Amino acid sequence: MLRSRDPGRSKERMEALFGRRVMLRGLTLADFEAWSEVRVRCGDWLTRWEPQRLPNQPDPSVDRDAFAVRCSARQRERQLGTGFGFGIFVDGTFGGEINISSIQRGPFQNAYVGYWVDQKVAGQGVMPESVVVVLRFAFEELHLHRVQISIIPRNASSRRVVDKLGLREEGTALRYLEINGVWEDHVRYGITAEDWEARREELEAAWL
Repeated sequence: MLRSRDPGRSKERMEALFGRRVMLRGLTLADFEAWSEVRVRCGDWLTRWEPQRLPNQPDPSVDRDAFAVRCSARQRERQLGTGFGFGIFVDGTFGGEINISSIQRGPFQNAYVGYWVDQKVAGQGVMPESVVVVLRFAFEELHLHRVQISIIPRNASSRRVVDKLGLREEGTALRYLEINGVWEDHVRYGITAEDWEARREELEAAWL
């Protein structure tokens, strides 16, 4: 992991971030077959928690060109410093994604984290570890002040991740995001740079 304290370095391409078991890196076109296999196999399990694809929009899980466009968009976000998308690899095998999105600077210094995981490795601690790796990057490399995670109340699997990490619940936003064609409430969780500083050793010892 990069250790530069220069905020300008955050816009550079990062090859990988490492945890105890996971490696996080940006996806490329070479990852299409592995990404597609997981997305198709876990389609019903995943799409119920995701925004509905627009009519006539190609499906990147089965369309290689659409996946390439998706990868290019993520790379552009990295270049602009507005977002950082990572594939999650466990023992070299693709197992999900975790993204830092909607980075806002100025007085806010805030971003949002979202994630999904292959059903085969769900419940094995992969996602809590990945979140801690991303939080370390967000606070120590991007120098953000706040990171938020929003989860549909009935999404018990995703809520177990933030519960394991002891992230602060900050209330429920009504009809917050369109998910699978429905405006869904979301429970909002937050962690600030001060929280990270106070809990860094604890979280790294537990998960990294």
